[in-house]
Amino acid sequence: MKKQPTVLRAAHWSALHPGRAIAGWFVFVALCLAAGLALGNQRAGDDDFQVGESGRAFALAIEAKVQDRPAEHVMIHTESGPLDREAADAAARDVTARMEKLPEVTGVADPVLSDNGRMLRVEVSMKGTKREAKDYVEPLLEQTAEVQEAHPGLVVEQNGDASVTYGLEKQRGKDLTKSELITLPVTLVTLLVVFGSLVMISVPLLLAVTSILGAVGLSMVVSHVVPDSGLGMNMILLIGMAVGVDYTLFYLKREREERELAGGRLLPEALVGIAAATSGRAVVVSALAVIVSTATLFLADDVIFSTLATGTIIVVFVAMISSVTVLPALLVTIGRRMDRKARRATERGKKLRRRTPEKNGRVWAALLKPAQRRPAATLILSVLVMLGLAAPALGMDLRVLNKDTHSRQIPEMRAYDRLNDAFPHLRAEHWVVVRAEAGQERQVAAALDALADKAGRDPAFARTPRELRTSADGRTSLLTLRVPYKLSSPQAKASLDHLRDDYLPATLGTVEGAEYGVDGPIAVDRDYLDNQNEKLPLILAVLLLVTFVMTVLVFGSVVLGLIGVLLNLLSVAAAFGVLVVFFQWGLASTLFGFEHGATSEIGSRVPLFLFVILFGLSMDYQVFVVSRIREAALTGMPTREAVMDGLAKSAKVVTSAAVVMVTVFSTFVFLHLAEMKQIGFSLAVAVLLDAFVIRILILPSAMVLLGRASWWPSTKLRRAAAERKATAQAPTPTGTPAAPATPAAPGTPEVTATPAAPVATSLAADTAPHPTGHAETPAATARTR
Repeated sequence: MKKQPTVLRAAHWSALHPGRAIAGWFVFVALCLAAGLALGNQRAGDDDFQVGESGRAFALAIEAKVQDRPAEHVMIHTESGPLDREAADAAARDVTARMEKLPEVTGVADPVLSDNGRMLRVEVSMKGTKREAKDYVEPLLEQTAEVQEAHPGLVVEQNGDASVTYGLEKQRGKDLTKSELITLPVTLVTLLVVFGSLVMISVPLLLAVTSILGAVGLSMVVSHVVPDSGLGMNMILLIGMAVGVDYTLFYLKREREERELAGGRLLPEALVGIAAATSGRAVVVSALAVIVSTATLFLADDVIFSTLATGTIIVVFVAMISSVTVLPALLVTIGRRMDRKARRATERGKKLRRRTPEKNGRVWAALLKPAQRRPAATLILSVLVMLGLAAPALGMDLRVLNKDTHSRQIPEMRAYDRLNDAFPHLRAEHWVVVRAEAGQERQVAAALDALADKAGRDPAFARTPRELRTSADGRTSLLTLRVPYKLSSPQAKASLDHLRDDYLPATLGTVEGAEYGVDGPIAVDRDYLDNQNEKLPLILAVLLLVTFVMTVLVFGSVVLGLIGVLLNLLSVAAAFGVLVVFFQWGLASTLFGFEHGATSEIGSRVPLFLFVILFGLSMDYQVFVVSRIREAALTGMPTREAVMDGLAKSAKVVTSAAVVMVTVFSTFVFLHLAEMKQIGFSLAVAVLLDAFVIRILILPSAMVLLGRASWWPSTKLRRAAAERKATAQAPTPTGTPAAPATPAAPGTPEVTATPAAPVATSLAADTAPHPTGHAETPAATARTR
């Protein structure tokens, strides 16, 4: 007998030792959390975010210690009416005295009055880099709050990069809590409809939650290798609940289906063995598809994409481990309990009511009819609809979402607007960094003077006193040029173009051997988008190749590999098109009241991340649906019948899983951060289209039309069809042909004493059909009643 695959061995051991398996799982989760808490979460530093020219300029400034220091601005004004200057000056003195005592503060500037005389501003310089400042900003905020209490007649508030980041992270935490509060009840209701049992619905929720906890701990450990950009937790919660419930759902449904078919003739251990050999194997393949697809994000060489990929990979891996280890133990435990209750009821003389096999009902029958009766028309019409949905994606306008796009429901963002309205030159800045050889100080100084003069005559720049820092050795200088426009405005973008294309070559470019570049928020956004666009073709090419190869390995079919790639492209394109209509065209603002500033353009990271994640998630449904079709085809059933049989058995569970995913992803639409809104919306739309259009209409229509060619070049399906035909034509003892073999009807009592054939040793191997209609496993034959 061939050696069992690892999935089956793990499930077999778990089924035979449920107590140890359950205890081991909780110990594993506890150890992951303990290790993560002990090591802490390693956050990405400023160096990790730098790309392109801005990154090189930043490195020059850091090396010479002339980088722009983080600063917070304490704003003193009134709700309405003129500013009481005497009261404002007293508040400013109070702010200065308090801030100078803090170890996080390196200096406090003199108060500055706005041009309109309505606001007094006190600038507070902080230690560390701009990205580190958020870790030190809380004491400053506390002092500002105390000044506010001491001067109730004024409005005293604080704003700056550090306080904005601090506020956004606090709001993100509140949003995630709100998301979970919405997701859990809806998931409970969905599972209750699917299973009709409170005991059974507790299993997927338990595994999803523990998988998330384990992933959180592991992500902290991994962050010391791949630093966390701050989005890791978002991804773990977003993806963890969805795949955790889905993987468990597929496994549970198969076990329950086999229980109904067995009619009490198989022990719980045997039923779990069957589920492991079929749905358990499909779960592993699907999880590996998501993991491998997501890993292509590392090719972007970007800390944010690396964080998103790491969080997704870890939580999917942990969810997969839970579904093939502790889940079989839980199912055996529940099965044994059900058997004991049944025996006690029988001993009391109570007649047990046998569950009838679950049917899809009229709705699903109606959904499956088009592909069965008119596959050509269904395929053409469905593809045209999807292409129509995808068309708006051709006009997608990408931008780096920054402070201009964050929700103004966040208090820090309203304060940010008040600060910039009073002091427009603080909106954005360019940091021109130059390093030259010793002895070139005069040439560099003259070039910087010429640069400042050119910028001073350009309306895209603010006319402010020159701000220049020079290193101790005189070799490196940083000139700050301020821009009185929003970060993503055409004027701000034009100012960067003027600097890089015209002013720098004409000034610093004349200094022989000098290294120079432009850093700052405008430059960082431009370089980030350029870097992403540069890496995009490579990532997409690798992703398409990986998807194709995995499909061919799993099903042994080049045709299905090509179909899988094309269908995934279709569902992703349609999701992008709907995303453009709702967010870029503003339909979301009309329907949901979203702020237009957060919906006028698409976040630059959204398409690439969605492309990768959706390819992985689409493989989930591809694997589960085609696996059931293949099971039927391996009995020798013609492809058309196999397609309908596989769909009938998988349609309800696939769509139930999709409902759970859509629910989880949809909750992110109501978060405050525009990028998370767009990601959640697109994932929900894509999963919905994939489950109800791609897998119910397009895929079966294509397979019905292709017939046996769907499985090319695999020979196993042809052998199965030939064996079925030979069996049907074989003469009976009386010389008449035997009746065609048909699979056992659902609900027919099964005989389970037939010896088992070995289980294939690969995840891509066939699931051998049991003579009784069950997928055959060693556990199934060893544990019959």
